[in-house]
Amino acid sequence: MKIKANGIEIEVEDSGGEGRPVALLVMGLGMQLIGWPDDFVQALVDAGYRVVRHDNRDIGLSQGFDEAGAGNLLWQSVRQRIGLPVRSAYSLQDMADDALGVLDALGIERAHVVGASMGGMIAQRLAASAPQRTASLVSIMSSSGARQLPGPRPDVAAALLRRPPSRTEAALVAHSMGMVRLIQSPAYPQDDQVVAERIRRYMHRAYRPAGVVRQMLAIVADRGRAELLPRIASPALVLHGEADTLVPIACGRDSAQRIPGARFVSIPGMGHDLPPPVVEILMQHILPFLAHAQSRP
Repeated sequence: MKIKANGIEIEVEDSGGEGRPVALLVMGLGMQLIGWPDDFVQALVDAGYRVVRHDNRDIGLSQGFDEAGAGNLLWQSVRQRIGLPVRSAYSLQDMADDALGVLDALGIERAHVVGASMGGMIAQRLAASAPQRTASLVSIMSSSGARQLPGPRPDVAAALLRRPPSRTEAALVAHSMGMVRLIQSPAYPQDDQVVAERIRRYMHRAYRPAGVVRQMLAIVADRGRAELLPRIASPALVLHGEADTLVPIACGRDSAQRIPGARFVSIPGMGHDLPPPVVEILMQHILPFLAHAQSRP
């Protein structure tokens, strides 16, 4: 369903029924709400949670910002490296306000906020700016954004900036498959046919490359988030793969160190994806954590 949140149209999926504690899932860069694996969502529903997912702005079926243009990612990245302000169409705080607006539109007072990658950054900002609305925070394969932290492995960084050779479906799928192979969990490789079919499903639902660039610029432009993390008062769980080539594990450790009382769990063999075995491992940590957080006054 489409709802009005923070003044824009946001596509939302609501599972599990009302009258349950709510888990708000916030996905990462360029990823649609269907990027959350079905087994991840079902595990939460089976555990008694109402699961709310949404397409972040500028991606999937939510409102786009094409009038802002795509921007020059390479040039803005250079500006960021030398400490100059970065221009972006919107901020990660705007996206956190979108997520809060989803809760408002659905009449939800508080939620356990679960974010993956860029979604973890958004979740961190939501938890810091709206503590009374955050029952707990789960940050998966994400970062505080502190300037001294390592970036993607060089070949992964180059792949992020590379464009597909054409707009044919075959070329687009092959391009995305190349990125998946660079960042996937080495201990839990996924079948190429399964991954390719998933990519086609995403593309047929929505294909918005300019929105991905604008979201990347919002990440690059986000300054000061690391200094906000000590303000987070809710229980926090930080999960990160030891084999993550896109957001190195040092980024997860740093986030956990900055959030008061946060628990950090490293996952051997996990990269920057959510294959079924990784989902199973994550749930072994997430479900007890949420249950304990839910039991707090």
